[in-house]
Amino acid sequence: MQRPRHSALLIALLLLQPAAGMAEDAKILEPDADGVQRAAVTMDSYSYTPNHFVVRAGKPVEMALTSVTLLTPHNFILKEPSAGLAVEEDVGAGKTKTVRFTPSKPGTYTFYCDKKLLFFASHREKGMEGRLEVRE
Repeated sequence: MQRPRHSALLIALLLLQPAAGMAEDAKILEPDADGVQRAAVTMDSYSYTPNHFVVRAGKPVEMALTSVTLLTPHNFILKEPSAGLAVEEDVGAGKTKTVRFTPSKPGTYTFYCDKKLLFFASHREKGMEGRLEVRE
């Protein structure tokens, strides 16, 4: 008789757990009093947290990029010149850098880290990328 209760509990717990590799919910950035959309981004071993942002076109975006790794450097690349996006910033291990840009055109754009060691897959190939969703 105990078995059905344990099975139901296990199923409920599994359904409540996020799937491995599942993208987290989008972080919607609202302009501050000065009109800047701000976010803090953690760069870890092959991931950005958060990894999906929603911003408004025509409003400046400022991201504080913090690498929490001990040895491995990362970078933040977001290139779509037609949308006013031309960002390429290296962030050393344990460091923080701030990038600022103003997206000019709605769309969804990918940002990523292209660092790699010789003969190994790049950080992007290991899953270090995210999305910037630009809305009107």
